[in-house]
Amino acid sequence: MTHHVILGAGPAGVIAAETIRKHAPHDRITLVGDEAEPPYSRMAIPYLLIGNIDERGTYLRKTAGHFKHLNVTQVTARAESVDVAARHVVLDNGSTLGFDTLLIATGSRPVRPPIPGIDSAGVHPCWTLDDARAIMALAQPGARVLQMGAGFIGCIIMEALASRGVDLSVVEMGDRMVPRMMGPVAGGMIRDWCEAKGVHVFTGAKVEAIVPSGSTNPGLLAKLSEAIGLGDPATDAPLTVRLSNGQKIAADLVISATGVKPCIDFLKSSGITCLQGVLTDEHLQTNVPGIYAAGDCAEAFDKVSGTTIVSAIQPNAAEQARVAALNMVGQHTALKGVTQINVLDTLGLISASFGNWQGVPGGEHAELTADGRHLSLQFNGDVLVGCNSVGWTEHVGVMRGLVEGQVRLGAWKDKLRQDPTRLMDAYLACAQGQGQWSGAADHRRR
Repeated sequence: MTHHVILGAGPAGVIAAETIRKHAPHDRITLVGDEAEPPYSRMAIPYLLIGNIDERGTYLRKTAGHFKHLNVTQVTARAESVDVAARHVVLDNGSTLGFDTLLIATGSRPVRPPIPGIDSAGVHPCWTLDDARAIMALAQPGARVLQMGAGFIGCIIMEALASRGVDLSVVEMGDRMVPRMMGPVAGGMIRDWCEAKGVHVFTGAKVEAIVPSGSTNPGLLAKLSEAIGLGDPATDAPLTVRLSNGQKIAADLVISATGVKPCIDFLKSSGITCLQGVLTDEHLQTNVPGIYAAGDCAEAFDKVSGTTIVSAIQPNAAEQARVAALNMVGQHTALKGVTQINVLDTLGLISASFGNWQGVPGGEHAELTADGRHLSLQFNGDVLVGCNSVGWTEHVGVMRGLVEGQVRLGAWKDKLRQDPTRLMDAYLACAQGQGQWSGAADHRRR
């Protein structure tokens, strides 16, 4: 009996297990997750913080006994190493799991910035249900909260925190908000919007130190305060945060949202090729036959940029898991590709970023900023390869269709350079003759 081992019980791992079971009813499946919680979605945690759902609402599958019914064995442990020759995984509980096929779907984890005081009580990432519980206990109305990081994930967390009625400050080392998703104009507009909503935003700044006021070692606290130039630590706040611009901010809670990285350290000596993530081919297979990767830890080919990327968004994770699982049961299936897709709601302001939003060497571009909205289009020849938008909600589906479909625009490229808002007209005019018409209908319905 074929044994499929899946490392990671997030969306990719769960979808892979379900896909394997659907197509291989009698194969053995083991799903390994490193948290005691039922499999859940990290993307649902902000909704938990807002209060729209309870913890059960974060669960990927709500039916009791779902995995038992599918005859999927669940193991709570973390992978420590993979022996590709012996075809087994060593777990941190001391046991080993033999496999015939293996899916690496271990996701990503928060980057831990090397900041003095980062281990202080009241400093948390926002990544797990345990983190969410700690944050909800501290982020009460009126609490002083400082968030490090204003990237895509950071802005989602910021939205949830703002809804809790806290006094919120956000520190971003980039010169604008969401710097990896938005250009200077768009990122600046998002910053201005947040400030108008009462959020204190510090761009181009870093947190240099976090000093707890209730240290059990006053002498050590005084030395730390003096070393970082803090002076007397604040007495009315559990934490005092010093920024690179010299400002000192009192805080009841500090949240670290400074980015994530793939959980692949356990593969270092395995012989499985890793770059930014676990490198895969179009079948999501690694350089080792029978071993696959999917989700936030996988590095797959992006047809728009022509390079391999880690695209850490749930829709890509789900499709990668489906394709990997089909190949694991012998159904030869290729991934159509991944693109960089981000649509963000920041305190009511919708922004979007697709593909090579920064443009390509020698490419042309068009921009329009008016009435608090912004639209930026990037071309390579007569193909739209990337775009940014702020406030142009009606164009989100069409932008994605043009970028992903690599639709040749012909004369419409110049029309869009003159008036970027004619995206729908361009899509309908150009996509019909290039096999993209069904997509156009889907985008019009959105």
